[in-house]
Amino acid sequence: MPSWLPLVVGVVLVAQFAGLGAWQISRGLEKRAEQVAFRDETGFATWQDGMEIRPYQRLKAAGHYDTERQFLLENIIVNSRYGYYVLTPFIARQDEPVLLVNRGWIEKGGAPLDTSRLSVPTGRTTVRGRAGSLPRAGYKMGIAIDPASDWPKAAVYPTREDVVAALGVKVQAFVLLMDHEDEHGFLRHWVPTEFGPGKHFAYAFQWFAMGTVLSGLLAWNYRKRRPKS
Repeated sequence: MPSWLPLVVGVVLVAQFAGLGAWQISRGLEKRAEQVAFRDETGFATWQDGMEIRPYQRLKAAGHYDTERQFLLENIIVNSRYGYYVLTPFIARQDEPVLLVNRGWIEKGGAPLDTSRLSVPTGRTTVRGRAGSLPRAGYKMGIAIDPASDWPKAAVYPTREDVVAALGVKVQAFVLLMDHEDEHGFLRHWVPTEFGPGKHFAYAFQWFAMGTVLSGLLAWNYRKRRPKS
């Protein structure tokens, strides 16, 4: 093996460790900005189709629910218990993409869910909440929504495209996370993310520390191999 090969491999690893550390710092700063935006939002802006939406922006929308076609998002864990997010389409105008409203979490019991619990007003109403998104899984297998299943449809980490295919209509690019003071919702405790900026900064420190230790070992090995004058 060439004597220079370990040095080259070591330098590549140091560069990779530094890159990973920088990426973790970047993600930590993004999470910190998300938390600041979440705390600083006040009041509810009246939402209209086509308006620019900020992450976690407080919004209120007028329209009516599609009571016949709801989704139960499975495998949602809250306080170490499995349950569902209840996702209900909300129609502001017939010619506009529907707004998906996440009405919160309900526990998955041993018996089949009593679908009467999902009922919402059939007339025109106003819903308030924050601009959010569908929950995402790190890895999933199989189809997200069975097209042959009855309503309400069980869904396993669906994408927006999965929901569009199931509904047969366009949907808005964001999900409205129903405000905890609004009626006709379930357990709601919306936070930007449980994986906060502190963990990213800690991981960045670990990557930089590994790079520093490896750099020291490479420097020591280089000096050791240098011919003495």
